[in-house]
Amino acid sequence: MRRLTLEPGVDPADAAALVRHAVAAAGSDELEVDAEPAPDELDAAVRGEGLVLTRTLLQMRRPLPVPPADRGAARAPVPLRAFRPGVDDDAWLAVNNRAFAWHPEQSGWTLDDLAERMAEPWFRADGFLVHDGPADGPANGPASAIDAFCWTKIHTDHDPPLGEIYVIGVDPDAHGRGLGRALTLGGLDWLADHGLTIGMLYVEADNDAAVGLYRDLGFTEHLAHRWWRSPA
Repeated sequence: MRRLTLEPGVDPADAAALVRHAVAAAGSDELEVDAEPAPDELDAAVRGEGLVLTRTLLQMRRPLPVPPADRGAARAPVPLRAFRPGVDDDAWLAVNNRAFAWHPEQSGWTLDDLAERMAEPWFRADGFLVHDGPADGPANGPASAIDAFCWTKIHTDHDPPLGEIYVIGVDPDAHGRGLGRALTLGGLDWLADHGLTIGMLYVEADNDAAVGLYRDLGFTEHLAHRWWRSPA
């Protein structure tokens, strides 16, 4: 497969010409094109060259802190705690891989994948919030049955810095209990408590339930990352 990444800010007419040239160069090979940001005008230009839109990843943002009016109906507090490296690794991997069995990047993680992220300079265990299911153990004891989590990330290379909900997941067996909303708010509150004024996250555009939740929490679309492919 051949790939073409369109640079940010490319004019739709120029993008169409680049795609046309790439299609010709690819010949019988499949071509994948991606762009971020990818506004509607760019999407129309690329599809006008015969490519098919295969994926749209939305970046959504909202100001921090989250006021009471945006938090939704009051619920009983959900207890959250910090992830414990070396203790919670296996329990977290189990829930992550169940929650994201369908996802192209987040599924099938291993201990090596987790260790690689924890070695990044941005990693903070206190900003990696987890919720223990009914089978949880003592606070300093063996790994518990984590059933939901919200992993945050701070982007200090932006001005002002951005606070990201990096990954948020709920075990399929724990759906319907309001954990997604509670974990999102918990992550946003942690970011606000650490001085962040803008919260952001990425979500698949066709994940209607998640997009609906985030809109209800006051997020709005900031940009889209799109992928297209030449037809089979």
